[in-house]
Amino acid sequence: MKISVKWLGDYVALPPSVDELARKLTAAGLEIEGVERPGEGLRGVVVAQIRESVQHPNADKLSVTQVDIGGSALFQVVCGAKNFKVGDKVPLATVGAKLPNGMEIKQAALRGVDSFGMLCSAKELGITEDSAGLLILPADTKLGVPIAEALGLDDSVLEVNVTPNRPDALSHLGVAREVGVVTGAALKVPEPKPAESGKPVAELVKVRIEAADRCPRYAARVVENVTVQPSPQWMQDRLKACGVRAINNVVDVTNFVLLEYGQPLHAFDLEKVAGQEIVVRTAKAGEKLRTLDDKERTLDADDLVIADRDRTQALAGVMGGGDSEVTQGTKRIVIESAHFVGSGVRRSAKRYALHTEASHRFERGADLDAVLPALDRAAQLIAELSGGTVAPGRVDVQPAPKPPRRVTLRYGRVEKVLGVVVPEAECRRILGALGFKNVEDGAGQTTFEVPRARVDVEREEDLMEEVARVFGYDNIPARLPRGLDTLAPEPPQMEAERRLRHSLGGVGLNEVVNYSFVAPKSLEVLGGKEAPIALMNPLSVEQSVMRTSLLPGLLENLSRSVRHQVETVGLYETGRAYFRDAQGGQGMKPASREVPRVAGLVWGVRGGRSWTQKDARVDFYDAKGAVEALLHALHVEGATFAPAEPPAYHPRSSAQVALADGTVLGHVGELHPRVTKTLGLPEGVFVFELDTEPLYAAARLVPQAAGLPKYPAVLRDLAVVVPMELRNEEVRQVILEVGAPLVEDALVFDVYTGKPIPEGKKNLAYALRYRSAERTLTDAEVTTAHQRIITEVNQRLGAARSSSSCSTP
Repeated sequence: MKISVKWLGDYVALPPSVDELARKLTAAGLEIEGVERPGEGLRGVVVAQIRESVQHPNADKLSVTQVDIGGSALFQVVCGAKNFKVGDKVPLATVGAKLPNGMEIKQAALRGVDSFGMLCSAKELGITEDSAGLLILPADTKLGVPIAEALGLDDSVLEVNVTPNRPDALSHLGVAREVGVVTGAALKVPEPKPAESGKPVAELVKVRIEAADRCPRYAARVVENVTVQPSPQWMQDRLKACGVRAINNVVDVTNFVLLEYGQPLHAFDLEKVAGQEIVVRTAKAGEKLRTLDDKERTLDADDLVIADRDRTQALAGVMGGGDSEVTQGTKRIVIESAHFVGSGVRRSAKRYALHTEASHRFERGADLDAVLPALDRAAQLIAELSGGTVAPGRVDVQPAPKPPRRVTLRYGRVEKVLGVVVPEAECRRILGALGFKNVEDGAGQTTFEVPRARVDVEREEDLMEEVARVFGYDNIPARLPRGLDTLAPEPPQMEAERRLRHSLGGVGLNEVVNYSFVAPKSLEVLGGKEAPIALMNPLSVEQSVMRTSLLPGLLENLSRSVRHQVETVGLYETGRAYFRDAQGGQGMKPASREVPRVAGLVWGVRGGRSWTQKDARVDFYDAKGAVEALLHALHVEGATFAPAEPPAYHPRSSAQVALADGTVLGHVGELHPRVTKTLGLPEGVFVFELDTEPLYAAARLVPQAAGLPKYPAVLRDLAVVVPMELRNEEVRQVILEVGAPLVEDALVFDVYTGKPIPEGKKNLAYALRYRSAERTLTDAEVTTAHQRIITEVNQRLGAARSSSSCSTP
């Protein structure tokens, strides 16, 4: 929002400097992003009058002029322009001036004739891009005044970053009120009283609201006998300072009042309003409207329109129509000042990609109480600038008036919430200056009527925020909240997650963060059993449901990497999967069941390409190794990997990961060829996905040390032939159970199939470590225990011993 400082000064006394003004407004919550000073580059340029002009003696295209700037002497200036005559007033850049284009003016001899300055064009002053000669100024321009003042450029323009919840600051009066509050200066609000004559307005135009839920108020005035012509220079200058192009006196007044009050207005040519009647209604599906940008638009039944008896005339709150546009021949106008509900305006503006000054304000919430003052102000100005007459009275239709909102402030809570003592009198002063009306006093509290412009104030805390920002955030001391003598300890889950991240990063996986929104087909191809939660207003079809797995995001990351010819991909993500919950949304219960998970993916050349070793593709054991690394980092012992065939995984290399107590964490394995083909992915993609809630619960985060063994271990090897389908873990558990307490560990170090092993069998070789915590084991004790293990393995599992054991003392 551009705010003219000169214009702002009409309503409130300003601080001595613009920089001080910007600082105070920023401290009060209206951030000043920048200050434009258009006249700063025109220092040293003044208004001069050409008293004499003769041909240059040595150049056909140059003239030697004598110019007057109001002093006792004339200045000789050599000029190349031809569009002037003696007596014209033009800009003179005096010696020492530096123009906006960087040119520095010096005394110089041009073809043997001295020149003491330069007569300037509009382009050289940085006013326009094109130039056809000198800038000829109006004849009544005062000699010697700075050109910035003569052109209305002696202003500073504040670029105010107005947040969406503060539409009251989208006007000069709104910002002036803020200035008055922070400086203590009185606010001078215009009190328009247009002179009225002629027929009453009720006989000239009628207003009917058919969509009261979308338009709570519509007011109109009629001005007759107008003469449409250019606006006076002062109005053009103010509009230009705010980035608005001047059009004519009628349209310019509506824009001027918009920038002054923040209330959008529109002027219709009354002769073009059929039946002299204005109807506020919703559009008929397929109805046509040619808007002011000269585009014909097909309207939606949801659009709110301004119509007459026969046709649509404007898209309410967004843009007027071309059929009733004010032109040079317009003599009678009807001025619209209305309040439209922001949600409907937003939908229409978005539907037609029309973001206008009017829609910008209505979308955020215009001031219902500014409808009539802005209307009167516009009628008065149009009458003054066009020679028109204002019809007596106003048409003001308000189907269901609503009282202003009321909020009670308890002064005792101000200190508790803000952490600083703000005297009751100061609270009253601040809120009163902001327009909050005291309607009821009680014991230690006051009920205030909230200005309708302050759509952001709904409760007591909002009033406290107003007090705080004006009182000064810098005046609030920094201190810890009461009752927090010590900080709460970090939850164990945070340390567990930190270790998980470190472990996966340590095995070469990079963390990614994906959207929780995915395409339905991405979940369908993975064979998910539960229907995902669909979004009511998705960003796109590709992000229309909540994910029930973290894998779709990782697979999309892989697809993008492959398209960019990446040869090795290792990724992981921690996040939540979302599932339907029949009781979700009831009471304080979340709307969905959220399951925290970790998922990872590996594909491509193991370790990347290297001249020192042959390329090897990643396989199941790379993914399994990543899972084992995170289990080790969390000191989760006894976890098992059992064969499983979940729908998304290849049956030849997939496993279910479970804790020692049987709690299933998730799965690890190769992606099924059906999935890779459907998603257009390469083969050999290995993934894992685990639930982290039971994983973190099983984590042992506090180190537990054990003493070093006093007695040596005895190592024996054991090889058994078992059925192919028998899992290693089943054999290992029997060994540990039967060998307890002497067997410390049993580690498989070889798996063999082929001759002489019978078909359907496999040979498993284990390294067993025997040790006693009380004594050194004898060879006889180890042999007895070893034989007992062999017997039990054969009997329980149908295994056969295939080799003799060996020992190491």
